[in-house]
Amino acid sequence: MASADPSAGRRPLRVLEVAGARPNFVKIAPIHRAILERQGIEPIFLHTGQHYDPALSDTFLQELGLPAPDEHLGVGSGSHAEQTAAVMLAIEPILLDRRPDVVVVVGDVNSTLGAALAAVKLGVPIAHVEAGLRSFERGMPEEVNRKLVDAVADLLFVPSEDAEENLLREGVERERIRFVGNVMIDSLEAVLPRARQSHVLADLGLRHRGFGLATIHRASNVDDPASLVRVVDALRAAASVIPLVFPVHPRTRARLDGHASTLERAGVRLVEPCGYVDFVSLMSTAACVLTDSGGIQEETTVLGVPCLTLREATERPVTLTAGTNRLVGLDPDSVRRATSSAAAEEPSSRRPPLWDGHSARRIVDGLASGFAPRQP
Repeated sequence: MASADPSAGRRPLRVLEVAGARPNFVKIAPIHRAILERQGIEPIFLHTGQHYDPALSDTFLQELGLPAPDEHLGVGSGSHAEQTAAVMLAIEPILLDRRPDVVVVVGDVNSTLGAALAAVKLGVPIAHVEAGLRSFERGMPEEVNRKLVDAVADLLFVPSEDAEENLLREGVERERIRFVGNVMIDSLEAVLPRARQSHVLADLGLRHRGFGLATIHRASNVDDPASLVRVVDALRAAASVIPLVFPVHPRTRARLDGHASTLERAGVRLVEPCGYVDFVSLMSTAACVLTDSGGIQEETTVLGVPCLTLREATERPVTLTAGTNRLVGLDPDSVRRATSSAAAEEPSSRRPPLWDGHSARRIVDGLASGFAPRQP
């Protein structure tokens, strides 16, 4: 006589997926798809509203195949404290009403910290995707966020071996860590065929490898007026080597003000933010990329495009040792020399371990084995 199925009649594992900023959507999308492909798991997609500009939110959701959010907090902009507190206050009643079995948070933005803190206070288990990354710059808000989230998370999904080593060094139990690879690469590979069909180069009058791509948005680079001047000088130096296209993040545009005309005269073309498909098209066809973004350091590594990171340190050192990334800081002469060298290089793709486009499935396997539905 066949034994009864122990899962018969059990409700699905309820997973609350939290996203609020552009990089979050790129990481959540493949996880959401992988959950839908698996029986016994129910996704609940929550958008905090940290990024509310259509180019950074709605367009990304559509292009990544994410549905309309099941819950939308609408927290909007504000200081770090205001955003984090707003997420905590708005998500608490949803946690009580939806009763998820696990909250999945990704990356290191304020939405991630706010959701994790609210969940742990209510005793709801937390899984952190992209855990263990460290720049060792405590002055960066993102570094504080990622360390605090790792401290309260029950399951830590790491994208690289160095991230696992960081957590072990900090005393995290090995059984709480899962090395799953880089889920952002899952999304990158999913949109590459469409990116190759994009008309964005023709629309902007660009030619393949005839331009550099710039992205700057981190608070440490744009919020302080003195730092912003250094960024402007660095971009002007790079533009003396090759014309730059700069899709301007809303927070950066608000602060550029009088610097915009200075950049344009130097050969830096300021354009509106792109959707993900068009941005990947620009990134994959640029001669080089200048950025302060963590995710772009990873994407350019797989695309093989030389990446110049305008920071003094990175939480993604694997992109330095196994990828195409190099740290150049903001000194204009250093940026000029690095741009000249990078623009002359031929693309050469690099793939650190498990950056294979299947990280989301490994994450969902970890959720299914690590958590169980709570009793009604």
